[in-house]
Amino acid sequence: STYDRATMSDAATRDLLREDALLIGGEWVPGSGPVLEVEDPGSEQITGTAVQASASDAEAAIAAARAAFGRWAGTEVSERVAFLRRLHAVITDRADRFAEIIHREQGSPLTLARKLHTDVPLAVIAQTADALEAFEFRRQIGNSLIVREPVGVVAAITPWNLPLHQVVVKVVPALAAGATVVLKPAALTPLTAFELARAIADAGLPAGAFNLVPGSGGEIGELLTRHPDVDHVSFTGSTSVGARVAAAAAQTIKGVTLELGGKSASVALSDVDEALLTKAVKVTVANCYLNGGQTCTALSRLIVPAGRLDEVEQLAADA
Repeated sequence: STYDRATMSDAATRDLLREDALLIGGEWVPGSGPVLEVEDPGSEQITGTAVQASASDAEAAIAAARAAFGRWAGTEVSERVAFLRRLHAVITDRADRFAEIIHREQGSPLTLARKLHTDVPLAVIAQTADALEAFEFRRQIGNSLIVREPVGVVAAITPWNLPLHQVVVKVVPALAAGATVVLKPAALTPLTAFELARAIADAGLPAGAFNLVPGSGGEIGELLTRHPDVDHVSFTGSTSVGARVAAAAAQTIKGVTLELGGKSASVALSDVDEALLTKAVKVTVANCYLNGGQTCTALSRLIVPAGRLDEVEQLAADA
């Protein structure tokens, strides 16, 4: 496996990361789609390869998730919490490995790849486990019994900018709720998803509850979105693609969660003092350019009183 291979630090000499099999129904099976070359954006060299899923592979993954749903949905909450705790332990043990892969395929410096891209998802897993322990799946209100049940099969379609975090924030809450998952990671950064799939399998998730099918949005993403055995689609990406996802999902009246484009604003009011304004501008610039500016919450606009524009422009340039 990739995890067993020695970590290489020099981009010119390290081995390629080769992912030749898909996780479907608890088994690593040869993918029947093309092999995708993954580029290291820092060196502009090929850093790995990842086999892609075909339509038949995606169909098999959906069938596996559907078959596993009854068993996983019927597990005790304590069992699902225990799985999340084990997954947290496995990823913690392999955190440097995850950071290295993210560094190689997404381009983040190793320090950021660890602190932002790996440690934050670990916090999400821990907090989801805590929330699951306290969550009320059944609640009596007067004469009414409110029962919250897992939705079924969830298709998770994720972007390249945060290749572990964006997967974790979709997959982990779905599994916590008792849903089963088919994941299609971004074509630019599929290698991290393979490493996560190994961690999920090693943490003891029942076969079929999580399935990995990388592939093109036009084929695999479209199939997942339209398929009648997929009950919910969670998509993060561009507004234009999100509109197509919503339209395709409407044909089978499935649930859709869309996280699309935005222009987040930071606002400095007229009564701000000089020290606080300096701090606000510095923080805004840092949040704008974090992760190369590729975050859903990048503060890409700074709104200030017109009379202080020159001052703010200089502060921003200094920052």
